[in-house]
Amino acid sequence: MLGPGSPKVPRGLRHGAVLTLVFAGALVTGSATGLLPIDDVEPPEPRVRAAAATVDRDEIARAAAEAAADGKSGAKAAEEVVSRSGDRWGAVYDKGEYEEFARALDGSYTGVGLWARRGADGRVEVARLQRGGPAERAGVRVGDQLRTVDGARIDGRPVSEVVRLLRGDGKSAGAGSSVVLGLQRGDRTWDRTLQRARLATEAVTVRRLGGEAVLIKVAAFTKGTGERVRQAVDSAPEGAGVLLDLRGNGGGLVSEAVTAASAFLDGGLVATYDVRGEQKALYARPGGDTGRPVVALVDGGTMSAAELVTGALKDRGRAVTVGARTFGKGSVQMPERLPDGSVAELTVGHYRTPSGHDVDGRGITPDLAVSERAEERAQTVLSGLGAGS
Repeated sequence: MLGPGSPKVPRGLRHGAVLTLVFAGALVTGSATGLLPIDDVEPPEPRVRAAAATVDRDEIARAAAEAAADGKSGAKAAEEVVSRSGDRWGAVYDKGEYEEFARALDGSYTGVGLWARRGADGRVEVARLQRGGPAERAGVRVGDQLRTVDGARIDGRPVSEVVRLLRGDGKSAGAGSSVVLGLQRGDRTWDRTLQRARLATEAVTVRRLGGEAVLIKVAAFTKGTGERVRQAVDSAPEGAGVLLDLRGNGGGLVSEAVTAASAFLDGGLVATYDVRGEQKALYARPGGDTGRPVVALVDGGTMSAAELVTGALKDRGRAVTVGARTFGKGSVQMPERLPDGSVAELTVGHYRTPSGHDVDGRGITPDLAVSERAEERAQTVLSGLGAGS
């Protein structure tokens, strides 16, 4: 949280309660642009976490103020200080970027309504389309390959760099601005000009599986996600099992993650965490559904707040976890407003699961590790727990 007398954090971030964010950078660059590079993220190898890198907040503010006084970028100067600190998840956003960040956490973003991944052949391809978004309306399909963005070839480029190309620069890339995509489908290649639009995120989707089972897909923990998960659980047929799909979930607001976990718990511990050495705890709300079978489906793109939910349900014996080891992002960031209006997100501590497991750099190993046909295997497990599938 910001200190006394500091400017207020945007509303979407204040909603994060005590922890402003336990959050992966993929959501920042992804939700804000319409391209989520989650499937391009590989989990790190297990490692022993060193002590959290510390950043002198006064040094950052001083560097930003001096740069601004010299007519230079305060955000860039602050970013250089954060980079030298060794804070892996620390980042600096200019005022416009941070406002977009806040809007994304509120459940909306500016983009073309497509998500991408690295395909088996190494090329970037469309993984998912937002219904009614510019990309879908233009005839783009899942599986189409992205060849160029505004004429720049993207072969061999990291997906994160493709994100920056799609986003464009500052105000010129707002709603109504254009971006030209070079696409390929089989032997056919073509260019299509799309207009970016303000879109609502589809953080939670629900579909019935065969038999008495429901799949609840949670793409990110934006504002209102936790309550939508609770409503989906409450609306499921009595006794129906739940397949909670957290694959590719880059994180989000801690308060929403706690509310989502509460849908399956009757109170009790969700996670512990430290903020600059002070120990704190997060607790579930009472009254969740503790009777229906639950399987949580995870992968290497399950990060941060999504790992918080996974760890809580796994450690509390409330869900069987299936899939691949999660990413391992268990650090806590809080915002610091800088003199020029930019914001530094700095790591202040780490969280642990109810059993004391340190997620950061290690991730969570699922009860059943599978590399192929994960959803099918998860449904089989759910059936074995007493739910039809």
